[in-house]
Amino acid sequence: MKRSFKINDLVRENVNRLKPYSSARDEFTAIDEEMIFLDANENPFENGVNRYPDPQQNKVKQELARQKKAKTSQILLGNGSDEVLDLIFRAFCEPKIDNVITLPPTYGMYKVLANVNDVEEREVLLTSNFQPNVEEIFEKADENTKIIFLCSPNNPTGNSFSEVAVTEILQRFAGLVVIDEAYIDFSEENSWLEKLDEFPNLVVTQTLSKAYGLAGIRLGICYASEEIIRILNKIKPPYNINELTQQKALERLEDVDAVKSEIAHLLGQRELLDEELSKISYVEEVYPSDANFILAKVDDATARYKQLLEQGIVIRNRTTQPLCENTLRFTVGTAMENEKLLTALKNLEVEAVNHKNQ
Repeated sequence: MKRSFKINDLVRENVNRLKPYSSARDEFTAIDEEMIFLDANENPFENGVNRYPDPQQNKVKQELARQKKAKTSQILLGNGSDEVLDLIFRAFCEPKIDNVITLPPTYGMYKVLANVNDVEEREVLLTSNFQPNVEEIFEKADENTKIIFLCSPNNPTGNSFSEVAVTEILQRFAGLVVIDEAYIDFSEENSWLEKLDEFPNLVVTQTLSKAYGLAGIRLGICYASEEIIRILNKIKPPYNINELTQQKALERLEDVDAVKSEIAHLLGQRELLDEELSKISYVEEVYPSDANFILAKVDDATARYKQLLEQGIVIRNRTTQPLCENTLRFTVGTAMENEKLLTALKNLEVEAVNHKNQ
């Protein structure tokens, strides 16, 4: 029998009882340049970063809310998506008691964070066409299953999950469904943000690391109900997003045309890579991608990886991942980088033919 979703049944008791830390900037938010601030034990000599940053990152959230058509109260920012995911574990999973479900092959940090938080990870392999096996998911789930992690578009396979399958999971599961949309900006599929008000158990994570080109500033984004965000805010560090990160994020978010131009370039290069990889004899299959990378099956992934490395090209060998035997993951680079990659791959093909004819 399906349990109904009740947030108070999910959150850990100690988190429910917790009174969050209140920083100086939480207690006084009406900033006025004429005021004298002697409340936070800061260095008073101005250098641009001598004051503590806004603990709620209001300007960044306001811009995200405007662009994504969400409320600022539905947004939490983290030091990369990994901090966001860790906060979700810490708020909702009781160590040694609760469990989560992941769908390999997928992003490896779900397993790492489960281990760090002493939470059982139950794996349900994707199907042969890299889609969620819904019935097996619910066979593995029990009353202590708190979270199901869905990475869509998925890493390392690159594909998006079926809307029908994801909807069924959201409807049937009484815990949290975390949809990791790190690569959503490269997909023609709609973001699950559009369904945020429809499903109270839906949590969507995004990032500025991929399409926005800000991997170095580490800014992850969590969208969820106001109730879930309120719980996460109770346990997040007070100043987890520094001032320089907030400034750079806002600057980039406001440069919409530049971001769109870079995405369009990468999508064009992704199409080119797809076509050219398919022509190489030792490439056995090129999988469809909704991300800024392509997964391809080759004759010998480890050998090809080493050969490319010798030519100064670093890719990712995914052959050890479930369902990914002899696969390589190619990030879409600039036109020049992709040209060098394809030249190197084709040269390996020529070398193999010459060696065979000797």
